[in-house]
Amino acid sequence: MRRLVMWDIDYTLLRGGGVTTTAWKAAFTELTGVAWRTTPSFGGRTDMDVCAEVFAAHGVTDCTPERFFVRYVAEIERIKHLFIEQGALMPGVREVLARLGDDPEVVQTLVTGNVPEVAAAKVAAFELSDSFDAEVGGYGTDDSVRATLVRRSLERAEAKYGERFQPVVIGDTEHDVTAALANGAYAVAVATGRTKMADLVLAGAHAVLPDLSDADAAVSVLLADAWPLEHRA
Repeated sequence: MRRLVMWDIDYTLLRGGGVTTTAWKAAFTELTGVAWRTTPSFGGRTDMDVCAEVFAAHGVTDCTPERFFVRYVAEIERIKHLFIEQGALMPGVREVLARLGDDPEVVQTLVTGNVPEVAAAKVAAFELSDSFDAEVGGYGTDDSVRATLVRRSLERAEAKYGERFQPVVIGDTEHDVTAALANGAYAVAVATGRTKMADLVLAGAHAVLPDLSDADAAVSVLLADAWPLEHRA
């Protein structure tokens, strides 16, 4: 059975240098006419979830997420060159992606709280697009609950390829871990974001790495033969 490796983006593959926050603020103010007052925590959350919090915190009731995302994506398109200027690739990412990409038993995709267009802009900025089958990914417009994104990605992959996959989720927050566990996936965590290794272990991750700089170790973990749990019945 082949593996579907589902990558989180922010602080797992790369850091965006605050570009998306800038775009959120500009798009929100332009669309609603309401001054930005508070910035939510984005880590591990879906854009649908964050959007609901932002609207509520600013007392906005006459705007839908769909309308907001159109404006937000347009703003990202305008400033997407800043990803490479202000952001950075996380250690070891390019080598690990290349190693997994050479393995015919692996399909790599994105499971991210970002809307699809923003996810695409981020990975394109660092020339990572060809590593992923973005068509079978899970995105922040699929649902407000991250576990649903994992499920949708797995469904899309199995529908497209006509086979079952062993799902592997890799991310940097407890949300990535719990979303993996909710879908019977192998949860690999990297402590390259704001969440400490100990907290990722407590969340239930099957493997925790400080980062991906040791490509041999990272690939070994992601392709581990000994699965610590029964896969889907």
